[in-house]
Amino acid sequence: MDQNTAAPDPTASDALTADVTSPVPDTSAEVLDESEGLRAQLDVANDRYLRLAAEYDNFRKRTMKERQDERGRAQADLVKLLMDPLDDLTRFATVDPAVATIPMMVEGAALVARKVFKELTAGGLAIIDPVDQPFDPAQHEAVTTQPAASADADHTVGTVYQVGYMYNGLLLRPARVVVRQWNG
Repeated sequence: MDQNTAAPDPTASDALTADVTSPVPDTSAEVLDESEGLRAQLDVANDRYLRLAAEYDNFRKRTMKERQDERGRAQADLVKLLMDPLDDLTRFATVDPAVATIPMMVEGAALVARKVFKELTAGGLAIIDPVDQPFDPAQHEAVTTQPAASADADHTVGTVYQVGYMYNGLLLRPARVVVRQWNG
């Protein structure tokens, strides 16, 4: 026999056979336990998600209702401001035409208008009447232009066609104006 070829060791083949045929440890119980644990975590996470979604929906509905209530209170506050001028206007409208004179009617209308503006100004309304002030496109709307008498009057407001209004810093309507331009 050749020295390089050795006879197979009978104990070595038994070891190989033992490795292949040995039973695999049973992990199915571990897998089931882990699966049940993951299901429990998923159920908890799903429950938290559903509760959070319901809480958000309730929050959304509550804020919408609060906004509607606030809008209603703001409108009621405006009506309260205008109740006295409205009473004056009603009294003015029921004056006997046989007794009324034109100067009396003009004076009555002016009084009611002043009272309305006084109440609205107290509530936060500001009138934009920018005659001889620099033109501001954020608050003024240029209707047309007119020649300026000097370079100093360039881009200033010459005439106001319609006053503008701001309410607590919010532009309601820009003043419609004629802007002066210096042509040199």
